[in-house]
Amino acid sequence: MSDTTNESQTFSAESYFATQPQPPSLAADIQGVHEFIQRQRQANRCVVLVTSGGTTVPLELNVVRFLDNFSAGTRGATSAEYFLKAGYAVIFMHRQFSLQPFSRHYSHTTNPFLNFLEVDASLPSSSTIDTAYPYSYDPAPTAPTPQVTVTLAERARLLSVLRAYKAVHEQETLHMLSFVTVNEYLWLLRAVSREMSVLGRKAMYYLAAAVSDFFLPQQRLSEHKIQSGKGNLSIEMDQVPKILKPLVSEWNPEGFIVSFKLETDETLLVPKAQQALERYGHQVVIGNDLHHRKYRVVLISPAAQEDAANQPNGVLASQPKYDKFWIEIDPNQPPSHPKEIEEDIINELIKRHKAWIESA
Repeated sequence: MSDTTNESQTFSAESYFATQPQPPSLAADIQGVHEFIQRQRQANRCVVLVTSGGTTVPLELNVVRFLDNFSAGTRGATSAEYFLKAGYAVIFMHRQFSLQPFSRHYSHTTNPFLNFLEVDASLPSSSTIDTAYPYSYDPAPTAPTPQVTVTLAERARLLSVLRAYKAVHEQETLHMLSFVTVNEYLWLLRAVSREMSVLGRKAMYYLAAAVSDFFLPQQRLSEHKIQSGKGNLSIEMDQVPKILKPLVSEWNPEGFIVSFKLETDETLLVPKAQQALERYGHQVVIGNDLHHRKYRVVLISPAAQEDAANQPNGVLASQPKYDKFWIEIDPNQPPSHPKEIEEDIINELIKRHKAWIESA
C-alpha cells in the first residue's frame, strides 16, 4: 500500500460479509454459543448478549499499526454482573483483555489484587522467599509453607465478589467470547444473533461496545508494515455498515435491543437517540454524555400510543413519539459505599424486557 489508499466505497451489511474474511475461530466460537443457549432454553432463562470494550481497525495485514479507542469495557462488565444477579444468562462478548465481570473489581490499573494479599507474618522472612532464586515460588525444602491471606480490610468485599463468581460458574449462566478487530466483532454479532433468534422475545441485546465507525477493507490493506520516512500518511477509510438495521429486521426480529449513543455535546443526546430509533426501529437507546456517563444517562424509547377509541370524541390527541427516562446517581458518594449507575439501568431494562415478553 502506498501512503494513500485506493478509492473508498460504501458497504451495506450484505456486501460487507460477502467481501470481508470470516475469522478463523468463528465456527468454534459459535458452537460454544449454540450449546450455551440450548442449556438456557432448557432452564427457561432469558439470555442477554452484552457487548463490551472497543474494536481495533488494522492498517496492515501483518498488523503493527492500528486505530483504537479508549474504552476499557467498564459499563459492559459492570452491567453483566447486574444481569447475572437478576437471573439472566449472559453472553459476554468483550474486547480481549478489557474488563470482565467480577475480576473487574481488582483491575491491574485501579485496584491491583496483589495489594490485598499478604504473607503470614508469623513465619520468618527467610522462609517466604528462596534467597538463591528470589522469584522462585518454591520454598526451601526444610522451611514451613508460607500462607497467603487477604488483608483484613478487604476480606468482606472479596468474599462477596468470590461467592457471586462461584455461583455463576456453578449455574453455568456466563459464556465468554472475545474479539479484537471490528471485523471479528461484526462477524460474531451476526452469528450470535442468529443463534439467539430461537429464544424469541427472551433474547435481549445490550450493545455497549464502542464499535469503530470506519475501517479499511482487507483488499486495501498493506501486506507488511507501512514504511515511514515518506512524508505524510493519508488513509481514506470506509464507513462500517450500520448493523442495527439487519439485526432488528433479519437476524432476530423478536429480540429486545438496547443500543448506546455517546456524545460530547449533551444537547445532541436526545435528538441523536431519537434519530436512531426512527432509523432502526429497536426498543431503547441509552444516551450518555462523555463527561457525566458514570452518573447520568437517559433512556429513549418509543412512546406508547393511546388508541383513538379511548379518547374524547374518538380523536387521537397529539402525543410525543418518544419517552425520555433519566437515571442519575450522586457523583459525590462515599468511596466506602459506592453505588453504580449500571444497577439502576439494568433494573429499568429488565422491567421493560418483562413487559416486552408479556406483550407478545
